[in-house]
Amino acid sequence: MADDGSKQNAIWPLPKFYFQVKWDSQELAFQEVSGLDIEAQAIEYRHGNSPQFSTIKMPGIQKSGNITMKKGVFVKDNKFWDWFKQIKMNTIKRLPVTISLLDETGKPTMVWKVANAWPSKITATDMKSDGNEAAIETIEITHEGITIENG
Repeated sequence: MADDGSKQNAIWPLPKFYFQVKWDSQELAFQEVSGLDIEAQAIEYRHGNSPQFSTIKMPGIQKSGNITMKKGVFVKDNKFWDWFKQIKMNTIKRLPVTISLLDETGKPTMVWKVANAWPSKITATDMKSDGNEAAIETIEITHEGITIENG
């Protein structure tokens, strides 16, 4: 007899294809989001009278990589470029960015809150005369930390 899943007690990982990105208060549709990582730099230390001939490692300053987001190119959609134009010497428009992984009903189940984000790189679509793909542009944002909220 086949299992219809109604008596299933197992916990399954969330699918990663249903997500939402909010910049400030507006929602933007993206094809792909990557780079949601954070790490603590290791500090190696050894005091002079240590009986061990090796260093110890302690957690140091936390650092996070850039977040890369890809989306389709649409007519008169210049949101990336408008935000990038606001970068001037030591004057940057920083925005909060919220990335949410959604469940089957559209409710956020895991939320990454990105603090003080600003665009550091935009890559326009490549163009090929023999291609038949959609035009995709990429933005890299730099930020000052990620916090995670589980629903």
